[in-house]
Amino acid sequence: MIPRIVELRTRILKKNDELARQLRREFADLGVLVVNVVSGPGAGKTELLTRALGELAARYEVAAVVGDLATDNDAARLATSGARVRQILTGTMCHLEADMVRDAIAPWDLRGLDFLFIENVGNLVCPASWDLGEDLRVLLCSATEGEDKPLKYPTLINTVDLVIFSKMDLADAVEFDLKLAEGNVQRARPGAPTLRLSAKTGAGVDRWLEFLENRLGEKRLTTPAPYDAFAPILAHYHPAGEKPGTGSGPGRTWSDSPRTSDQGTQSDSNHRAGVIAE
Repeated sequence: MIPRIVELRTRILKKNDELARQLRREFADLGVLVVNVVSGPGAGKTELLTRALGELAARYEVAAVVGDLATDNDAARLATSGARVRQILTGTMCHLEADMVRDAIAPWDLRGLDFLFIENVGNLVCPASWDLGEDLRVLLCSATEGEDKPLKYPTLINTVDLVIFSKMDLADAVEFDLKLAEGNVQRARPGAPTLRLSAKTGAGVDRWLEFLENRLGEKRLTTPAPYDAFAPILAHYHPAGEKPGTGSGPGRTWSDSPRTSDQGTQSDSNHRAGVIAE
């Protein structure tokens, strides 16, 4: 019986991985940087993304999907940034899967989009195995969770591209040892970059945004685009001699079409994606 369960899991993951690869190719063709943000419950994902969406929206086209077992509270908070947002309700599932992301973004025209953020379900175990087609997987560890999260969840941390220590405004109050925490990250995943910030005060958020802009620029310089307009836009985004992601250009690609607001839900037997704002 046990081998049959393992076989079933392998088949499910294979199907998910195939779809994730397809999504990754489509995102690459469109020049969209996709960021999958993972953490335990209450680490500050929604607060950080709300601030990031609001600040990036002044220069880029941004959107987000957010996963939760129930309620659309986090999507409503993200929508206050003015970005397009869709809620995915997973019911009893503790992670997002590639088909959920595909279905959630299906109504959107992604041409012209610069950043797509995926706020995963708050869980440090299940999301590790599920590729969503993202370019970056970012792990939030809050100061209030202690210093040993990277050591306790090795499977997840070995899949991430960046570790952010959040809620640093509370670090002194909870006696958080940043040096120890950063050392634990390097023990678990040598060479992994780390950032420290407070979404509440804004301290350190500029470095997070700079990191994202750099990665967007790098992706667009290395990804062939299927649109004739892409080359002149890159020239504007990265003037000659400028490093990827350091320019002041708007980062818009093919369209500046107006957004509309909507309310409602869509459902099937597995999960429900609710439109909060778009």
